[in-house]
Amino acid sequence: MRCLTGAGDSWQPAMTANTTTPGYWFSWRVLLCVLWVLFTAIFSLVLIWKYEGLRKPNHDGEETQKDTAGSLHEDETWRPCLKGIHPAWLMAFRLVAFFVLLVLLIVTAFVDGGSIFYYYTQWTFTLITVYFGLGSLLSMRGCYRYHKRVSGDKVDNVELDAEQGSNAGAASGETSNNAEKIVNSEGHFVRQRAGTWGYVFQIIFQMNAGAVLLTDCVFWFIIVPFLAIKDCNLSILAVNMHTINAVFLLGDTVLNCLNFPCFRIAYFFLWTLTYVIFQWIVHACVNIWWPYPFLDLSSSYAPLWYFSVALLHFLCYGAFALVIKLKHHVFSRWFPESYQCQR
Repeated sequence: MRCLTGAGDSWQPAMTANTTTPGYWFSWRVLLCVLWVLFTAIFSLVLIWKYEGLRKPNHDGEETQKDTAGSLHEDETWRPCLKGIHPAWLMAFRLVAFFVLLVLLIVTAFVDGGSIFYYYTQWTFTLITVYFGLGSLLSMRGCYRYHKRVSGDKVDNVELDAEQGSNAGAASGETSNNAEKIVNSEGHFVRQRAGTWGYVFQIIFQMNAGAVLLTDCVFWFIIVPFLAIKDCNLSILAVNMHTINAVFLLGDTVLNCLNFPCFRIAYFFLWTLTYVIFQWIVHACVNIWWPYPFLDLSSSYAPLWYFSVALLHFLCYGAFALVIKLKHHVFSRWFPESYQCQR
């Protein structure tokens, strides 16, 4: 996080201890922080194992179509939440967001150097850039399928009219594998499940939901007041990177049709744990200052800081979940015939 107005300058906290010595790591403070990390990792993995799991095949070798908490349909990755909005608008929004975020990330890396990826902010900013890049590709594919549907063509021998539940392949007596995946043995229409990239896309969306709020809240409510005490002026790039990410993510949230299963907070935790472990490894090998003061394990308050940040994960993720619920409540009341997201 570059915070001085001078080119190439950055605020760096004072080094409190030599992090490469064994005495730094063999202490009760580090032990408690390690226990917090291990408990969080186990908690996250148990959530993923319990609720994510694998889709179990039935006796015929096909995947069961029973919806679970984390189920995702293929059209949810590119379909807007309102029927009156063409999928191309969501695609255009994602493309604009991707290029703006990518340009901002490149400019920041050029101005401040590759060391910016030492910070959690840039990790999260890169993650949301990847989200919009992958979302743009999925929206392009969705727009192609949508165009084929409205023009009366067929894609994979199946008409993609989820609302009407029609199936051209079944009507003409075709028995292709794709058609069998759309219509079950009783002749009822079944929506296609999302593929691997669709699930990756939704998981990244939910990781960003918590990570973006966490970085922005820590920046504006903890770091900025601290920097103000130190008379450190913020750069335009620092302000943009902690503002525009939330604006684009909320904009996509309003438009998209993705559901928000709360158990995927586990991925958010694992994302942060990966960063923390990365910092521990770096500091065990190199005597360098900590990017954020509350990561410093030499402080007697370190276990309290780590525990507080863990609680912030619940608060930030819960706040975004409330945004999703508010969206469902408002749109389902304002546009009852057009709103097509899962409640």
